[in-house]
Amino acid sequence: MSKSLNLVIDRTAKIPLADQIRHGVTIAIEQGVLTPGARLPSWQDLAAQLGVSRGTVRVAYEKLAAAQLIEATRATGTRVAQRPRAVAKTEPPPDPGSFIRVYQEMTQGPALYQMGVPAIETFPATLFARIRAHAIRAEASAPPLYPDPRGELELRREVAGLLAVSRGVNCSVSQVIITGGFSAGLGLTLSVLGLAGHKAWIEEPGFPWSRKGLELARLSLSPIPVDSEGIDVEYGIRHHPDAKLVVVTPGQQAPLGSTLSLERRLRLLEWANQSGSWILEDDYLSDLQLSGRAAPALASLDRAGRVIHIGSFSKTLSPSVRLGFVVVPVELASRFADVAACLAPPPGPAIQLATAEFMREGHYLRHLRRTKRAYAAKREALLECLRTFASAEQIARAGLAVLLKLPRGAPDATIARELSAFGISPSPLSAWYSSAENAEPGLLLGVATTPSRDLPGSCTRLFEVIRRFSDLPQR
Repeated sequence: MSKSLNLVIDRTAKIPLADQIRHGVTIAIEQGVLTPGARLPSWQDLAAQLGVSRGTVRVAYEKLAAAQLIEATRATGTRVAQRPRAVAKTEPPPDPGSFIRVYQEMTQGPALYQMGVPAIETFPATLFARIRAHAIRAEASAPPLYPDPRGELELRREVAGLLAVSRGVNCSVSQVIITGGFSAGLGLTLSVLGLAGHKAWIEEPGFPWSRKGLELARLSLSPIPVDSEGIDVEYGIRHHPDAKLVVVTPGQQAPLGSTLSLERRLRLLEWANQSGSWILEDDYLSDLQLSGRAAPALASLDRAGRVIHIGSFSKTLSPSVRLGFVVVPVELASRFADVAACLAPPPGPAIQLATAEFMREGHYLRHLRRTKRAYAAKREALLECLRTFASAEQIARAGLAVLLKLPRGAPDATIARELSAFGISPSPLSAWYSSAENAEPGLLLGVATTPSRDLPGSCTRLFEVIRRFSDLPQR
């Protein structure tokens, strides 16, 4: 407590030590650091922490009790007394237009049609909780040693095996680095590559998190258009041949859902090898391909060691576990390990070991099969419902979302904010563009959080709000 309260004992002051302790605790209570019911250390414990006698602490506690700031019983110990609640200090809202405001708007929830989060009902929560509890107990009883900064060997081994089977990536365990989700993997990669001041290709539209991350790493962004075959590689080569990094989602483009064609994959790899550029493969939704088998990862075709593959468990397990991985070329493995050790350590061992066991026992692949069947059914139900309100030209499949195109000029961000009041949280398509001039308006409706009950009711509300702000024709 002395550390959290920042109690300072000045032995040269004329104020008695007991009064110094009383004053420090009083300030902590008045400022809300100690809330009503919070337990204080015993006389003995606080005396040992502060290096004073037990009698000094006892006197301080007696004065606090006399002022009705604390109360002591044999059953509950010494606790902060109940008192009128202080006026809570509200945190000022983020600046308008700031990235953190966009982040909060896009991650608020839970809500219907929210993107980026898995369905609750498909996840074997009880099973995973039991495995995780066992891992936590094992961690608590293990010797207090620093874990491997590259991640737990068991999880790295399972990830390498999964990638070999499902993504065609043949890598050694030493090439796998465990991270705190995709964002941590991106930060780790940018720290290793050190490309500040250089150009980077980004998809247009593309993931806002990646775009902001590159900006924070002081790279110059070059938006490259996306079509039905993925990122337009030839456009990038013609207009920005001097780029040193390409950030791409080849499996299912974020957010439009197209798969990078084989021709463009080979051309991108050829150009990266010739120019000495790096390709950062965001394996967005790779394990959740709803139509047919997922295409092999771009890294599976890489023979020159130019691709850095980043994946996460946010969409398959939960974003709250903050767990992901990076697969790096052999030549960079040591450098990645160094940076991870000093700047970007992975999450604690317990969640890693629990996930490794979940995968090793076959639960993860079974969970993916069930989830894909459930999501495919949800998507078809959503498409059928939307067709009663909009034309086929206005609706498109987009990976784990359905894109509802809006008339040019429609304020999709305003519509999304208005819908949030009804517990509906689609993602405005315009937020995925780097330039407002090029932005196409639309709403991305997440499939995983599509309601199973009263789907027509939620669609009705959706289109009521849309038509209030745009001239979307009514069927």
